[in-house]
Amino acid sequence: MTVRYTEDHEWITVDGDIATVGITAHAAEQLGDVVFVELPDVGKTVSKGDEFAVVESVKAASEVYAPVDGEVVEVNGDLEAEPAKVNEDAAGAGWFVKFKLSDTSQLDGLMDEAAYNAHIA
Repeated sequence: MTVRYTEDHEWITVDGDIATVGITAHAAEQLGDVVFVELPDVGKTVSKGDEFAVVESVKAASEVYAPVDGEVVEVNGDLEAEPAKVNEDAAGAGWFVKFKLSDTSQLDGLMDEAAYNAHIA
């Protein structure tokens, strides 16, 4: 499965028309220990660039932005009880939401892993 990245440190994977989104390990590392994650309601419609979640750490609170247009079809409820999953497994168990994609062509504007690694270097 191909992973794409935004300049704001979100990652996205797509399976059919469902996209899973979270923050990158780099972002989680920069934040420090995550203590709270605020997720949107299922059914919320977001546009690319919209804030859809907030992640708070011992250092700061940061907004999480939608990498694509879509509708929230699932949220990772485990993060409410265990926000540290974001630090432990940002690209796996620490995922934030699943979107039903509105426009798959928006994926073309996102970075691949090599471009993202150059971006954070």
